[in-house]
Amino acid sequence: MNLGLTHKNALVCGSTQGIGKASAKQLAELGANITLVARNEEKLQNVLTELATDQGQSHNYIVADFQNPESLQQKISATEQVFHILVNNTGGPAGGPVFNASIEEFERAFTQHLKCNHILAQTVVPGMKKEGYGRIINIISTSVKQPLNGLGVSNTIRGAVANWSKTLANELGVFGITVNNVLPGATATERLNEIINNKATKLGKSIEEASNSMKNEIPAKRFAKPQEIAYAIAFLASEAASYINGINLPVDGGRTKSL
Repeated sequence: MNLGLTHKNALVCGSTQGIGKASAKQLAELGANITLVARNEEKLQNVLTELATDQGQSHNYIVADFQNPESLQQKISATEQVFHILVNNTGGPAGGPVFNASIEEFERAFTQHLKCNHILAQTVVPGMKKEGYGRIINIISTSVKQPLNGLGVSNTIRGAVANWSKTLANELGVFGITVNNVLPGATATERLNEIINNKATKLGKSIEEASNSMKNEIPAKRFAKPQEIAYAIAFLASEAASYINGINLPVDGGRTKSL
């Protein structure tokens, strides 16, 4: 099975920490040239030094804020680079009941997730069509299959992104471009730490108690490591996954109860 990505160019968003960073590192280990995208230049420079180059790759980065989709599009277009792989990934919306959410919260999340995903896809797909090879991988959430309590805005927007992705997969499959969603479960990232802290405060429990309570909901009885999510992303980016298109792939230790 060929998982090699030599001579492939990958655009990896939200790649200075967590799952995005792990994905960039894994794709680089498979031979891809990585373009990191995030808003913190210092962190981008640090990650750049961690990417494998033993297969002659050349890596770079783009400083961009996902609250400004027009600027993001301009910066990606200005590279004049053909990207074979697009990993759409950005931080999740703040937690809280959906009924209490403001309109501004929905608009901000819609811009950051769906609008930016769409703009990035529109920017890179013409090059993918010319190459006859494209992989668009959206890092979303298991809430696509089973909404999570206390994450009202996230549940809503993630569902919209999943349906956008499935529709796009149907339209682009004929060009050798696949579009798939990876749905991480509870993963040891800064985002999970925020969720655990909020849960502990709300329930009047310690951080350890709140953490253990979440682990007990998972058949594997532990949180995922970011690189475990990255392995799934790397596979979907490879030639070996050429006939996998339009799916939602939970990587959650079995937590999601639906099929």
